[in-house]
Order: sequence, then structure tokens, then C-alpha cells
Amino acid sequence: APAEPRLRFRPAAEAPVRLFTEPELARYDGQQEGQPIYLAVKGVVFDVTSGKEFYGKGAPYNALVGKDSTRGVAKMSLDPADLTHDTTGLTEEELKSLDDIFDNVYKAKYPIVGYTSRRILNEDGSPNLDFKPEDQPHFNIKDEF
Repeated sequence: APAEPRLRFRPAAEAPVRLFTEPELARYDGQQEGQPIYLAVKGVVFDVTSGKEFYGKGAPYNALVGKDSTRGVAKMSLDPADLTHDTTGLTEEELKSLDDIFDNVYKAKYPIVGYTSRRILNEDGSPNLDFKPEDQPHFNIKDEF
């Protein structure tokens, strides 16, 4: 019998995928002992608790967590001005770096726990029609909303 294909992703976490507003996401900034640590990149919220030595309180990349740090990840920057979802004016190289890190670090290593409300909703609260759930096998949008 042919060998079963090995799955590259982790099985779904038990927690349902949720929508995070900025104040909600800010609560998961690694400052509370025993609280999960969340980081958003490209509007996708990852649970980076397993990388506590990088993202926890006093750790080198703690500045990135509790918010959407897409620009900082793209520029490899911890400058507070870069710790934003805004990618306006990034170079072609920075955008390519962002996609590489997004796919090969965050999506490869950390479970997705949700999305930022900005990714799913427009400023006026209407649904963002360009929203595409990440190609996570356990994510089924009709189950979640």
C-alpha cells in the first residue's frame, strides 16, 4: 500500500479562530505570566507563546507582540514607528522578505488563532471583500462567522 502523505502543518488547535480588535490584541503582549503571546503579521494573528524566549517579557522581539507588526517584520525593524500593519512605501525587497518570513517562519511554526478586525472589515465596519483566509487546512470560514 502506498505510504500516507505526511502532513506539513499542525493539527488544528482547539480554540476557535477569532477576530481581534487592536485593544484585544494588545492584551496578549507577553507581559502577563501564563497569558498567551500573540503577534499579528499581514492581519493574521499567530500564537507565538512557544517562542517565549523571543517574544516574552524582556525578550529581544517583545516589541513586536500584542499588535500587527507587519511593517516591522518586513523591515526587520523594532523601531516603534515601524510596529504597524501599514505597508505603504515598502520596497519590493522588503515585501518579498515579509512574504518569506510570513510563510517560512510564522505560518510554518505558529498556530493561527485569528485575524485582526482590520483585515476582515473595512473602516466603516462593512465586510472586506478582498479577505482571503490563509490556506490553513483547519480554517473554515463558515464555521467561524
